[in-house]
Amino acid sequence: MNTYTLKVVEVRKETEDTVTICFKQPGLKKIKYLAGQYLTLMFRINGRRYLRPYSFSSAPGVDPFLEVTIKRVPNGVVSNYINNAVAIGDAIEVLQPIGDFVFPIERKANQVFLWGVGSGVTPLFSLLKFILNEESLNETQVHLIYGNHNIESSIFWNALHILQQEHSDRLKITHFHTRSDKNENTNTSIFGRIQPDVVLKDYDLNQVNESLHYICGPLDLKNNIKNVLSNYNLPSENLFIEDFELIKDPKDFETILTQQVEINFQGKNSSVEVLKGKSILEAALDAGIELPYSCQTGNCNTCKGKLKSGELRMIGLVKEREDLENNDYLLCCSHPLTEDVYIQI
Repeated sequence: MNTYTLKVVEVRKETEDTVTICFKQPGLKKIKYLAGQYLTLMFRINGRRYLRPYSFSSAPGVDPFLEVTIKRVPNGVVSNYINNAVAIGDAIEVLQPIGDFVFPIERKANQVFLWGVGSGVTPLFSLLKFILNEESLNETQVHLIYGNHNIESSIFWNALHILQQEHSDRLKITHFHTRSDKNENTNTSIFGRIQPDVVLKDYDLNQVNESLHYICGPLDLKNNIKNVLSNYNLPSENLFIEDFELIKDPKDFETILTQQVEINFQGKNSSVEVLKGKSILEAALDAGIELPYSCQTGNCNTCKGKLKSGELRMIGLVKEREDLENNDYLLCCSHPLTEDVYIQI
């Protein structure tokens, strides 16, 4: 894994429970990234190492700093630590940026729809700035559809509306607010949850069918938008979805039992008890074995291991992984099926 040590040059409070961490680019080994990708931050908290991926809210070629935006989550060890403790001058180790929630620059889409809720706006903000500032995309129209409780909880509220004023001919923003006054509905703020059919009613079939759609938010939002887009026969290659968590169906665990697993890491064998419902990666980290990992959603290869004996099942993968060789498994979503599992990292 390629790692970098970055210095914090600004901590910007976005909302009551959200901050943006601004990093200075290294002097020699510059970090290259694409809008919509994420950066994995590394921390040691109370003696344990944590790695957490956070989407860039900055855009390459637009913002001078590398920026990630982090919202507190209930019982979030790392997100709470970042909001409470990270300060200007801190040096934080990070992994090389990865992720495929990016804009295909070779595509000349006339319309791009960015759908997000809460902190899901982070990679959308990065994509938005990139599209608006990329010269080859100067005819691309962008529509941001953003759901929140109210204005106060809306991340980047001021920055978004500055962009809207600067690019009024190309950018349209529609807010959905679930806790604002129903009487406050305007052309750009609608009471309730995101309603994709309301947003798309002003576009004809071809406009939607030929547009690109990016979704970053909870499962019900993704399913709702996908269902509506299916009415427009949107090609699968025009839909991009960012997944921040594995979707686990309890039925998938009916045949899973607690098992002992042998792991060979850095030439050392360790026996780890993998409780039913926990992944092998989670069990190893709980046992103090600092395996490599990053996204924890089955989208990267950082936690890949080679199965030498026994049987495993990967549970919760949203995307098919055609890049894994025989007996390669992503440990963040792998669960033992037999007693004789032996894995080599």
